[in-house]
Amino acid sequence: MSLQLANRLITHFRLFTSLVKNSRFWVILLADVVLLVFAHYISYLIRFEMGPHGLDFTRFTPLLPLLLIIKLPIFYFFGLYRGMWRYTGMHDMFNILKATILSSTVIITFLLYTNRFEGYSRSVFFLDALFTFLFIYGNRISIRFFYQKTPGPRRFFTEGNTQTTKRLLLIGAGDAAEKVIREIQDNKALPYIPAGLVDDDPAKVGMRLHGVPIVGTIDDLKEHAKRVNAEELLISISSASGREMQRFVRICQESKLPFKVLPGLGELIDGKISLKSMRDISYSDLLGRAEVRLEQDKIDSYINGRVVLVTGAGGTIGSELCRQLLRFYPKQIILFDAGEENLYSIQMELRYEYNFSNVALVLGKVQDQGLLEKVFQEHKPSVVFHAAAYKHVPLIENNPWQAIQNNVFAAQLLIETSIVHKVQRFVLVSTDKAVRPTNVMGASKRLTELLMLAYSKDQWDGSFSPARSRLKKETDHLSLPPGAVATHNTIFMAVRFGNVLGSSGSVIPLFKKQIQLGGPVTVTHPEITRYFMSIEEAAQLILQAGAMGQGQELFILKMGEPIKIAQMARDLIKLAGREPDTEIEIKFTGLREGEKLYEELITEGEDIVGTDHEKIMVLRGNGKTCSDLYQGLEQLQQKTKEHDSRGIKEILQQLIPEYTPDYNV
Repeated sequence: MSLQLANRLITHFRLFTSLVKNSRFWVILLADVVLLVFAHYISYLIRFEMGPHGLDFTRFTPLLPLLLIIKLPIFYFFGLYRGMWRYTGMHDMFNILKATILSSTVIITFLLYTNRFEGYSRSVFFLDALFTFLFIYGNRISIRFFYQKTPGPRRFFTEGNTQTTKRLLLIGAGDAAEKVIREIQDNKALPYIPAGLVDDDPAKVGMRLHGVPIVGTIDDLKEHAKRVNAEELLISISSASGREMQRFVRICQESKLPFKVLPGLGELIDGKISLKSMRDISYSDLLGRAEVRLEQDKIDSYINGRVVLVTGAGGTIGSELCRQLLRFYPKQIILFDAGEENLYSIQMELRYEYNFSNVALVLGKVQDQGLLEKVFQEHKPSVVFHAAAYKHVPLIENNPWQAIQNNVFAAQLLIETSIVHKVQRFVLVSTDKAVRPTNVMGASKRLTELLMLAYSKDQWDGSFSPARSRLKKETDHLSLPPGAVATHNTIFMAVRFGNVLGSSGSVIPLFKKQIQLGGPVTVTHPEITRYFMSIEEAAQLILQAGAMGQGQELFILKMGEPIKIAQMARDLIKLAGREPDTEIEIKFTGLREGEKLYEELITEGEDIVGTDHEKIMVLRGNGKTCSDLYQGLEQLQQKTKEHDSRGIKEILQQLIPEYTPDYNV
């Protein structure tokens, strides 16, 4: 205990030593001395009715050293000289109040025990406490006001501040705008001055938000921007629908001013809106920004304090899963990826942007059986998210053996390893291309779904491929009779959804590059459509589905309405400030190998069932047992070793009757 006390004293001494070297400390201290003397003097004047009659300065003056000797050290220990007073708030007010009450109590107690207040008026000391609080707190508040309201003099006192500010007009006068204005006023290092707000509610026009006027409605934005000399626009509505966002973007474009948007709440890991997070408009904003309702308690129950393995952790979905997992405080995240650069990137992001360093880095392929054993033995994950997969349709169509190795057999190894090491939950990330597939990529993901269902605890018959001799050894003791069902406790489920905006296989990065180069923007077919959702929404719904699964489910995420790719191209051209068909050409190139005109989310034989979550449905289909798949998998493995494209497609069609391959490729 004495050692702890000594360490605390040493720490306080070091803090005090650094503090006394700061010239601002002495300025604040001197101001406090003057204010404390003045507070006591004013108390005397008020007590004696603002006149000199009866005012005994011989008692007033000798008492001042006692007041200062008691009050100043107490003020120091309450942190009144360590704050950044330009940010004075409620916390500082309470500290000043506590320091004032304690110091006044000590003074009154001292006088009571030394001379029982003989010759002193008790009311003077109560008034002294009141004025001490008002003057000291008022001094701190005036510093904050000085920094907020007087940029000219403030720059005079700030060395090297040559930063120019822009006049910002905010679209929307709600909670998000309030936070932005407060942040700008509190932090003058930000290069903005709020010039005004516009809102769709005419009742708000003429009112003020933190002193900033609401100058009119959004429809008249161009006129109001000129009137307040706005230099930049900010769409500060964090829950706007896709249709509303399209309208805002159109109005902003008409004003010819640069504009940005605050991210939707779903994009924010901590849920805190900040001006620093504002960004350029993206296509995901035009889709809509509805926040995903997460059942926090259910997700927390299977993530909090547990080791979580994410395959494909450096990819689009995998990396966002890692970010969203941080909300639920996992014990450790195992980052498993075959790409060196992607793995390093997500590690650095988690460490320096989110201050989470308890990660295990695994550079390698999931189909490396020895590596899987090492990872599971060393880290013992409780939850597995399998997001690693090849997903580029034309490339996979020309190299189908890679899809089988990376999408099918890698998943099988991971599933079996999870059973052996008693993983609690296994979530397979699937795709809408698995529905009535016309390409190898979709067929490989559908076969992976069937494998997941076959290994589910209610479907598993205890038969295995020879790829996992240990798994067979682990279950030899079961001595299963024909038709019997083996058991294990791992809960398997899959989550199926459409395209994710901005992913490595998405058309959006390609379109943006083509627009930068001046066109043309290439679209395969005028009528081709796809389902899209944002990266954040997809990752959050995967976590939600993981909490809902009881085993053998195929969860499907509601994707909304399908989007025409040609219209998407036009919207992206407009977002870039160009005109489609005139400034930037849209060129139709024809469907690629294995590409479908329309995507589906449900296949034949699957019954869709609603869930308690408005954005998640569950599919109940007829799965196959491991015995049903055994022979086909053996043949598929042989054709994969031989790099036999046609043979791979023929066996896939046998295993997946709804698959319609193109044998010409």
